[in-house]
Formats: sequence, C-alpha cells, structure tokens
Amino acid sequence: MTQQLPGHELIHSGKVRGLYAPLDAAGRAEHDRLLLVASDRISAYDHILDTPIPDKGEILTRMSLWWFDQLADLVPHHVLSTDVPEQVAGRGVYVRRLAMLPVECVARAHLTGGGLAEYAATGTVSGVRLPDGLVDGSRLPEPVFTPSTKAPQGEHDEPISYARVEEIVGPRLAARVRDLTVRILARGNEIAAERGILIADTKVEFGIDVTPLGLGAGEEVDWAAVDPDEVQVVLADEVLTPDSSRFWRAADWEPGRTQTSYDKQVLRDWLTSADSGWDRHGDTPPPALPAEVVELTRARYVEAFETLTGTSFVSRSPRR
Repeated sequence: MTQQLPGHELIHSGKVRGLYAPLDAAGRAEHDRLLLVASDRISAYDHILDTPIPDKGEILTRMSLWWFDQLADLVPHHVLSTDVPEQVAGRGVYVRRLAMLPVECVARAHLTGGGLAEYAATGTVSGVRLPDGLVDGSRLPEPVFTPSTKAPQGEHDEPISYARVEEIVGPRLAARVRDLTVRILARGNEIAAERGILIADTKVEFGIDVTPLGLGAGEEVDWAAVDPDEVQVVLADEVLTPDSSRFWRAADWEPGRTQTSYDKQVLRDWLTSADSGWDRHGDTPPPALPAEVVELTRARYVEAFETLTGTSFVSRSPRR
C-alpha cells in the first residue's frame, strides 16, 4: 500500500513506485516537479507480489542516481533533488514533471527471455533480423533496439517494430530515442564489464518538457509532431537497475544455459518451478515467496549495487 505524505498529493501508484505532487502553501499542486518514491514491492509476470524484498526501493534509487551521473554526458536526466521528506529518505527523489513517451524503449546486447522466444519462432526480435544459430545468452553482433507497447498495469507489453514506433512518435523522435537507448546500454556495458557484470538487456523511459510546445502539465501531446531538436528528451524513472535490466555475472557467462543473475530472475525461476505450484498462465495470483527466495533476491540486488558502485550498501531509509 502506498503511504501518505504530509504536504504531498498522491497522483499515481504504480507497480513498485508512487508519484506525489508537492503542495504549495495554499494547498495547490506544483506543476513543475514531482516526488518519485520507490517501494520494496516487486513485480513478476505482470503481477505485484505480496512479498516485498527488503531495501529494494533504496537499492534501486541509489543505483539509478549513480548511473545518472555516469550517463550525464549522453542524456539529461529528470532528478532535481534528493532532499526529500524523512519518511522516504533514500527511496525518494524530486524529479522534473515530464510528458512520458508512449512506447517502451528496450535495447538488447544478449538474446534471452521474450526476445529468445520470438527469435526461435521467427528469427527476428521486434522485426530486427538476427543471425542464425543463436542460443539463450548469445551475445548479439551489436546492441539492437527492440521496442514494445506501454501496456496498462496488469496487461502485457507487446513487441512492436521500429516502423510502428515511427508511426506513434514520428521518425525524428523515434530515431532519437532509439539511438539514446542503444548508447545507454553500450555505455552501461562498458562500465559494468570492468566490474564483472554483463547487462544483457535494458528498458529505459524518456520524457519531454512540454513547455516549449505551449502545453501545460497533463495536456495531451501530439507525439508524431514533436521535433526532438525543439524539446529536451530526458531520461526518467530508473536506469540500468536489476528491475529494468538483466544483470549477469560475467565470470559465469556461458551461452546455451541459464545465466547467474543479479536481478529478479531468481524469483521468476521459483515462480515457474514445480515448488511454487503456480500456473503463470492461469487466473490465480502468484503465491507468497519463501524466505530463502526473498533473502537470495535481496542478496543479488545488494551484490549488484556494491559491485557496480564500489561502495557498501547500508540502508538509511524505512522499509516499504
């Protein structure tokens, strides 16, 4: 359950994050910034699980802040301040209020997951033709942009072609976010590889400041008419975390088998195992996670944070 915060109005509660509008002295919502708060909730297969992962919200927030710094020369980010209410210290950040692009921007450096299933059936991923003979975990010749729909909560994102992205947001904006997505994954892997981590794929979110378009907060954007040279394309939400990316232990990488993962693949594997007794294609919600799966998932998140940043993780926030 998303918490209430004095001086803030909850405007959206997502799978694992809450968005709040700060209120001015008259109790009116500010229009230029939001408070983004990450919880310890975790989702899998489009379900929010009943079992939280302790410290997850803080780990992902601090990891994103670290990555925003590493990527600052590639793309501006949405963070304004980490000086937030004590109740959400470590998990909350004030961010620019943006209009978010209506597509999921995904790039892949390795073949796995849903991309592998599509490749096995068609030889392509999101319409991109890949070489023959690839297996689970194969490194691609170069990172590829494999976008998807941005489905409402509880529904599945579906792969779409680059041509469809051009139809939705126009050719120029499509090219800008495609290039940025691929460059973010490539930069991420340059940095992570030095620390023994492979980033197989990642999903990133972009938004724009609508002020140059003469629009106010919440007004509808004609995306196909947006000129990316007249607005600022901004990296938002989270970036290169174990929730938005697949992190693999480089020393253990071996194509053709399941990789040692730093992300929530640990709990995905348990949910789809006989031990859970759950049918992911059925109508029942996932079961509660056993303590050992919670502990291993948290340990992998902490290991990823410490390995990447070179700093020890010591929680400074209340758990949610």
